[in-house]
Amino acid sequence: MGFLVVLALLLLANPLDATDFLRIEWGEETIAILDRADYTLPFSGVPLVDEAKLEQVIKSVAEHVYQAPVNATIDGAGRIVPEKRGRALHEKAFAEQVYDYFYASGSESITPAIREVMPKVDRELLNQVRQKFIGGYATYYNPRNKNRSHNIMLAAKAINNYVVLPGEIFSFNKVVGQRTRQKGYLEAPIIVRGELSEGIGGGICQVSSTLYNAVDRAGMHILQRYSHSRHVAYVPPGRDATVSWNGPDFVFQNKYAYPILIRAFSGNGQMSVTIHSFPEIEHEPRHVPSVRNHVPEETPADPRLPD
Repeated sequence: MGFLVVLALLLLANPLDATDFLRIEWGEETIAILDRADYTLPFSGVPLVDEAKLEQVIKSVAEHVYQAPVNATIDGAGRIVPEKRGRALHEKAFAEQVYDYFYASGSESITPAIREVMPKVDRELLNQVRQKFIGGYATYYNPRNKNRSHNIMLAAKAINNYVVLPGEIFSFNKVVGQRTRQKGYLEAPIIVRGELSEGIGGGICQVSSTLYNAVDRAGMHILQRYSHSRHVAYVPPGRDATVSWNGPDFVFQNKYAYPILIRAFSGNGQMSVTIHSFPEIEHEPRHVPSVRNHVPEETPADPRLPD
């Protein structure tokens, strides 16, 4: 016989007071008030918890108390910034708290049970994974194009300090996220159907292309890469990796038995990516052609000229 049914039968001689309320509190805030009558189902006169409604409560409380963990990172001076643990609702324990109240043995006010959420990258892992340089690449841009430089800086920050575990797949679009005004991205030249035009997030493809050449040099397994419809100035022909939200993505897999660390920087007209790992790694580097250290300013194409 099920646990809830047993409890309900035990309560036949002691009917629940349907006017009672359960307060769910977090710190000094009351985040929910549950009326027992609204969350019970009649079953031959025996009150049972409405599981569908309880699931909605659990979902709502979980969203309220969740705090994402923060990975350890390396700051601009090369120092390790420690990780921070996160928290999440302990759903099973929280449900038991609610059951205790509904079946008249628990408190009328509860603080949700939580569990710790460990970060993906802690100080110990980061200290080891940065030890050995296994690949890198640099490209150049015109720093006078302020909007494009700004977009490159934002995307570089998004991939900087990212650790890819053994066998893990890295997706540029998933890691960087959608490029929107709300995230600070600005209009800058992009290639659309073979022509240069203005669009939000212009310059992002230089970051993905620099990353592609760096991880290719480090011997990563390239799973997905697309070239632009026309040549771009910042990498040799065929060495670019175009990306767009809900469109082309750049994806690679860490084929090694050790994690790898991506370090990305932009400034003063240079975009650079370096790849690092544990001292014990035996990587298989590939030859990748380098670029010249200056590129021309990208401007919208003259519509009078042929492609």
